[in-house]
Amino acid sequence: MSTTADATPPAPPPSPASFATPATPTDPVEWPPAGHGEALAAECARLRAECPVARVRTPTGDEAWLVTGYALAKQVLEDERFSLRDAAKPGVPRPYALTIPPEIVNAMGTMNNAGLHEEVLRAFGPRSGPVSARWLRERAHGLVDAMVEEGAPVDLRARFAEPYSAALICEILGLPYEEGLRLMSGLDLGFLTSPVVPEGSAANWGKDFAFVLRHVRAPREEQRGLIRTLCELRDETERARAGAGLSDELLAATVTTLFMAGVMSTYVFLLHATLTLIRHPRAVEHLREQPEKVPLAVEELMRVTLPIGEGLPRIARTDVRVGDVLVREGELVLVCVEGANFDPAQFTDPERFDLDRAPNPHLSFGAGRHFCPASALSRVHASEALGVLIERLPGLRLALPAGQAELTKGGGKRVPERVPVLW
Repeated sequence: MSTTADATPPAPPPSPASFATPATPTDPVEWPPAGHGEALAAECARLRAECPVARVRTPTGDEAWLVTGYALAKQVLEDERFSLRDAAKPGVPRPYALTIPPEIVNAMGTMNNAGLHEEVLRAFGPRSGPVSARWLRERAHGLVDAMVEEGAPVDLRARFAEPYSAALICEILGLPYEEGLRLMSGLDLGFLTSPVVPEGSAANWGKDFAFVLRHVRAPREEQRGLIRTLCELRDETERARAGAGLSDELLAATVTTLFMAGVMSTYVFLLHATLTLIRHPRAVEHLREQPEKVPLAVEELMRVTLPIGEGLPRIARTDVRVGDVLVREGELVLVCVEGANFDPAQFTDPERFDLDRAPNPHLSFGAGRHFCPASALSRVHASEALGVLIERLPGLRLALPAGQAELTKGGGKRVPERVPVLW
């Protein structure tokens, strides 16, 4: 999960897009490809071999450069001339319509100026105060207890992955767990990859924002977690520096965004990781015999199961050469992390699911300024959950044929709608 935003100064208005480099195909490739899943992997492999910086057209009708190779992907992610924040500016090419208001995407920039960003990083960092491996393990066991009591089959998404991730993020932010579960009900609407903003996405944002705003405006003695910390520091900052501009609405928008991004990234990865393990029963048996290897397995699962698809967006702040292509100022670059993580130039036999792969320098947490500060916490979150599932449910398997069980919603995120399981 990602909690950072681009803090570099804004760029001048983007220049008109220019795609004159002859190293790319004449006609843009439609991206992401229809079907996702295997179709996405096949197209990534083809482009990586034939055209590592490819001209593509996104669902919004905009053109972009798609980077599929590891070295070039790492270059773009680490180069501060490519901006994440600028991807939310009006008038720039987009990979999909923004379902979160553009002004909210820039909320972290305002918080940086007021000195509150460090508290966000600390809350999601490796030493997150309220959360420990033991805390996560206890919650995972409690959810499995409830599953066993209910009896198979159960939906792993509804009964385990979602509530487990909601518990973590609510504890960090200071939201009541029951309210977190209520926020989960419309979470998918906030991450639709659509050419236009669906009416339901805007309505869902407003509802979630109102829930969080109530806690930001609650009496201080009733607040906890990051909400309380940000409110206290905001008040101190306002007293020391008049006009800092940190309103209740801005803090609520920031916390709402952190909840949505944090829960979505953790529970979706957990589902894909579990599905991958179900398809590799020998690996599960190996991990049951050697549970100390679960953290190493998590790294490989993060390499092979990233459910993004459409690519990480960056806007070029100036003309930059990427491989054989000159990317012009104002153009959109999409970093296909899924393609980079399967690059044979970086990973030996990348198609093989290797529990002992080390080192494993995947790009699933990004790189450079936007390397996810919650990476350590995310690793522990996944390791404890998968460790408990492997230990407690040795016969874990899908309750329906795979084609019927792994129903996915449209859009690049490829979120399983339900994962009914037996054990």
